[in-house]
Amino acid sequence: MTTTAAPRTVLETILDWSVDRPMWQRDALRRIIAVGTPNDAAIAELLALCKKEHGATGCDLEPVALEVAHLPANPANGASVTISSLSDIVGVNQLAPGQTLPFETAGLTIVYGPNGAGKSGYGRVLKRACRARKAGEIMPDAYQPAPTGKATASFSILKDGIAADPVAWSDTAGPHNVLSAISVFDRDCGSVHVQEKNEVAFRPFGLDISDDLAGVCQKLKQLLVAEEAQLSAARHPVFATPTWNLTTDVGKILSALAYNTDLATLETLGEMTAEERLRLARLREDLQKNPVEAAAAQRLVADDVRRLILALDGYAVAYSDEALQKLKSLADIARETRAAATAAADKAFGGLSVAGVGGTTWRALWEAARRYSEHAAYPGKAFPHSEHEICVLCHQPLTAEAKARLQDFESFIKADAEAQANASETAFNSALASFKKSKLDIRVIGSMRRRLAVQTPGVARAVLRFIASADLRRRQCLGSLSTEMQLTLTSFASSPKEQLQAIETAAQDYASQLDDAAQEVGRAKLIKERDGLADRDAVSALMDNVRMEVARLGTLRIVRRCTDDMATNAITKLGNDIADNVITPKMRDQFQSEIVSLAAEKVRVEIVRSGGQYGSPNYQVRLFANPKAKVHSVLSEGEQTCVALAAFLAELATASHKSALVFDDPVTSLDHRWRDKVAERLVKECKQRQIIVFTHDMVFVNDLHDKAARHGARAKLVSLSRGPSGTGIVTDGLPWQHASLKDRIDKLEKDGRAARALYDANDEEQYRDAAIGIYNRLRASWERGLEDVLFAGVILRHRDYIDAKNLRRVTAVEAADVDVYRNNFKKCSDLVEAHDPSRGRDASVPPPDEIMADIKTLADWAAAMRTKQNAIA
Repeated sequence: MTTTAAPRTVLETILDWSVDRPMWQRDALRRIIAVGTPNDAAIAELLALCKKEHGATGCDLEPVALEVAHLPANPANGASVTISSLSDIVGVNQLAPGQTLPFETAGLTIVYGPNGAGKSGYGRVLKRACRARKAGEIMPDAYQPAPTGKATASFSILKDGIAADPVAWSDTAGPHNVLSAISVFDRDCGSVHVQEKNEVAFRPFGLDISDDLAGVCQKLKQLLVAEEAQLSAARHPVFATPTWNLTTDVGKILSALAYNTDLATLETLGEMTAEERLRLARLREDLQKNPVEAAAAQRLVADDVRRLILALDGYAVAYSDEALQKLKSLADIARETRAAATAAADKAFGGLSVAGVGGTTWRALWEAARRYSEHAAYPGKAFPHSEHEICVLCHQPLTAEAKARLQDFESFIKADAEAQANASETAFNSALASFKKSKLDIRVIGSMRRRLAVQTPGVARAVLRFIASADLRRRQCLGSLSTEMQLTLTSFASSPKEQLQAIETAAQDYASQLDDAAQEVGRAKLIKERDGLADRDAVSALMDNVRMEVARLGTLRIVRRCTDDMATNAITKLGNDIADNVITPKMRDQFQSEIVSLAAEKVRVEIVRSGGQYGSPNYQVRLFANPKAKVHSVLSEGEQTCVALAAFLAELATASHKSALVFDDPVTSLDHRWRDKVAERLVKECKQRQIIVFTHDMVFVNDLHDKAARHGARAKLVSLSRGPSGTGIVTDGLPWQHASLKDRIDKLEKDGRAARALYDANDEEQYRDAAIGIYNRLRASWERGLEDVLFAGVILRHRDYIDAKNLRRVTAVEAADVDVYRNNFKKCSDLVEAHDPSRGRDASVPPPDEIMADIKTLADWAAAMRTKQNAIA
């Protein structure tokens, strides 16, 4: 046995189509199917998601693509979802807690309630939990503190007529995945819309989804166009009128800025060295001068630098390790030879009474005496001369012994140790004198160093470090000459010779360039270099604007790519495909059937394809007789409601299930012609699926109830009221004034039992009030019996027609039936306080048994009348 796959539904077709769409559109479709047309907040989120998809940052939202789980339930053929009760509602309007609203699962449920009784609260829950075009918002009790959580409720349901697990519903952005099989109709949910052309257009469910998506695209496009205009206006003027040279490295980057420009290269170009900044300053200055004079100035700079190099070279040699160690060595040798000579003197003259003979001081004295003797006292005679009679030192006569001692002193001086000491000291003193002459003179390099400090401070500092280290080494050497300690020198600072040579060479080269600048080609080369350096020098000041421009271009690119997403061609094609292949065949025939059922020949309309929004097809309702007529001005409010209801029911032709339908005040303010037709259609439908009707129109309640009884449909009446605990208090049946005779008799019997309790408790006052109240209602019930039973419903108060088909049933009335009616009605009238009783009258009320008997009399009378009437019918 082969099975045929079920045809794709509208929503399944849309889901398949969405797979290849951008993620933000798939998210938009999910929102549209869940809650309808996106509001401003949702539009803002979709715009953020679209931008994020094209590379924007800073959006924490994540798109949620439309999936099978988001589609309303669509049970297989023959299956259905119905509601047996709605209970445990929390956080909805002023609905009282603890209420359970029951429903007839295999027929019609009529929920009656006057305005303010709670119908809208139950209706909002159903529209949010089930499927509705305009789900609306759940509103908490405005007179109570705001609830901390979402609205909740419990649904008892059946699937395929079999009880299923209860649905614990919590208010979310979309319908419950099971309850979404149930559809809700109210005036806002109607598929009939008055367009700008004043023509009524029907939008079957499914096509409005593509319309809504196209509408989202149009709204987003408007926002994006406005944003693009703002971004275009936000461009910094410097990029419209560049301050840079277009041919430089910097200029090329700035002139070609894009959203993905690597600014690291530009930032690197903007990192100039001190030498480059000096070069720029020179170029700016020199290009304003005579090139020949500027070249001469550069050669003077080169000469000064060369002299500085030579001076530093001299210091490097003078204070080298070799030179300083050599001087230290000469000092050590002189000291050592003098020590040897002194030791020899001590040996020779150790017995003298005066110490220090042979020492340095003594030798100085001796040499002075020699010079005095040879040049002044005894010119031309050797010193000391044996003929000398007077001492040149003390000017006293010399004894033989003194003469011998002077001769010994001279012999010592001429001895080898003394000679070596004298020679070493002479060599050292000569070297020391030369060393001291090479003392560093900062004045020699002062002017050049100051120029370097301005132009190349790093080189100037290197020069000072070199000179300082040389001077330190000099002082370390001088300090060690008089000691026996080994000479220890700090390291020589690096010589800036290479940097100075580079400066000298650069100055010479620049001088040559300036010579060339006297010619046009050479000058152009320098101008190009100057412009390149000038643009690099300006980078740091431009970087903030450059970063803003790159960010602006990035945002502009995202906006333009998002704008490309807003094309509606594919959406239009989707709408056309759905219309042609899924909706049109079923909808056209079903709509015609529905409109005939509801309006017969009074509303001669048809559905035709007629253009559409953003190219998505519309289904327009047109008059058969005059297709060009403005239907809006022709159809009355009742006729428009019929068209809306026909459209709603026609949509169900595309569904493969028979789940419940909910109607919320579908015939508000309609006259009996249309109300009767709607009631007839809903009762007919309740034989195929569960129908739930909320209404405050008692005439419509009676129409529905009568037609259900006439067609043998199962019907349940429920009324809602307001009480101390809130609204939506549920009561079986209708309120007393609208209850049927049977319901009234049941109520009277309950009241009679309650009155008996008062009677037994000897509460006479309360019992009297209760008894009179019972007879007051019993009297009204006899009146209702006259309409419903005796006259067989032929004439009813507030009904705008006579039911003539039941007129024959009235012939069953006999005189005895009239007597029973008259006697009991009179008894009730005598007991009730319709008028203020006389002060002298104090009639007692019947006891409980009599009250119950009087109630039973009404029940028996009604039953007997119906039996006789049924026999006639």
